[in-house]
Amino acid sequence: MIIKPKTKRIIEQALKEDIGTGDITTGSIIEKKQQGKFLILSNQPCIVCGMALAEACFTITDKDVLFRPMVRDGAYVSKGKIVAHIEGRCYGVLIVERTALNFVGWLSGISTLTNKFVNAVKNYKAQIMDTRKTIPTLRYLQKYAVKIGGGKNHRMGLYDQILIKDNHLVTIRNQKLRAGYIKEAIEKARKYRPKNKKIEIEVKNLGEFKKALSLNPDIIMLDNMKINDIKEAVQLRDAYRIEKQDVGFKTLLEVSGNVNLDNVARIAQTGVDRISIGALTHSAPAIDFSLKAE
Repeated sequence: MIIKPKTKRIIEQALKEDIGTGDITTGSIIEKKQQGKFLILSNQPCIVCGMALAEACFTITDKDVLFRPMVRDGAYVSKGKIVAHIEGRCYGVLIVERTALNFVGWLSGISTLTNKFVNAVKNYKAQIMDTRKTIPTLRYLQKYAVKIGGGKNHRMGLYDQILIKDNHLVTIRNQKLRAGYIKEAIEKARKYRPKNKKIEIEVKNLGEFKKALSLNPDIIMLDNMKINDIKEAVQLRDAYRIEKQDVGFKTLLEVSGNVNLDNVARIAQTGVDRISIGALTHSAPAIDFSLKAE
């Protein structure tokens, strides 16, 4: 991962938050010129993510610190694995220890959880995707970790794909434009969308699904639907594709809502194309890493 300017700013803000006016513990005990060697260890099996951020934490603070990663982002490591060697002034290492470990632990947690979902559906075509349920200002990093874990990124923000959700449809109904609110929403989106932007619409039952399917959006999201209804939606989509014999018909089906490791394989088995999971970014437990002086 190349450290981009916005990522560097995030790192600098994190360091400033923790160090403040100075580390009074390290400053009172450790001579600033004292040299040392350190290891970063993984205390849990995981998919590692965030090594470049960890390195940047050390080198931004002290450009003379030598950070030598032993693994790359995306590598699986077992418990007790050394993931990096560090050499340099002890003061410069110790004052950024927690910030560096926080980044690696947090991002590795996301990549590890994502990888569990990806492995659970590896025998099916469904792609595991993230959502916009991310920490404000840190979405870019979280979505990077999803990719490292083998998942795919859904839209980065409101600007890069049209997604007509339930509240959009409710608002149209309340405006009493006409009974065919799904048709109204898709037609409006198709008319006003920026060039090459996909249109996705969320439906909550098979009745809404059938209306949406007839309008051939790029993606239909099946929100919180039961497995049997998801199966039927896939069968209807496939039958509709055959009936139309239209090479331009390309509607993908995405499942969202109440997806977990216990049911994701059953969902993928239905033949859907995508499964979006908010928990990848909002509920992934951090991985425990530690810094040890040699």
